[in-house]
Amino acid sequence: MSNDLLSRVRRNHALEHATINILSNNHKGFSAQGNSTPRGFNLNIFGEIAEEDVAQAVEEAYKRLKNGENELALHPNCGTVLLTTATLAALAAQATFSLERRRQNSPRYNIPILIAALPVTILAVFIALIASKPLGMALQANYTVDPELGDLQVTSIRHVSPHIVTRIFQFLLGQAKNQDVHAYRIETIG
Repeated sequence: MSNDLLSRVRRNHALEHATINILSNNHKGFSAQGNSTPRGFNLNIFGEIAEEDVAQAVEEAYKRLKNGENELALHPNCGTVLLTTATLAALAAQATFSLERRRQNSPRYNIPILIAALPVTILAVFIALIASKPLGMALQANYTVDPELGDLQVTSIRHVSPHIVTRIFQFLLGQAKNQDVHAYRIETIG
């Protein structure tokens, strides 16, 4: 049962990304955020894109994934990539600060240790940021999306009220002032 649920989330996640990729190719000046579940995905559009365009993008994404265009299932701004980036950067910083603390034989952190570690920490975080994108994309491709849709079918595409989490993303994306948000629920079976 849990494997089936995970498989559905991964396939819906692929369809979500493919939809965003198609919208990005056809429209400029917008941002999108989504989240997938076993029953479909939510898609939040920050900017002006007509509801018909969203429905057409979902249909095109579905057809193109079914035709083997697996690269549509990957997106560089996926949460998997962002989480990988944050994790590697945090680990790099923690490791360099810990190494400096040990080098100075100090039982705890203090300002001189943090200052001494700063140049190496910046370099380590920079390297982590460079390495994180290809690693995040690989993790996404192998674990969080599945472009092989199998028997997955889209059953409905409907406009919904934006969730409070959507409003938080709107604020974090820096678009709280000048762009409307349009939220959609894409439901699937299979």
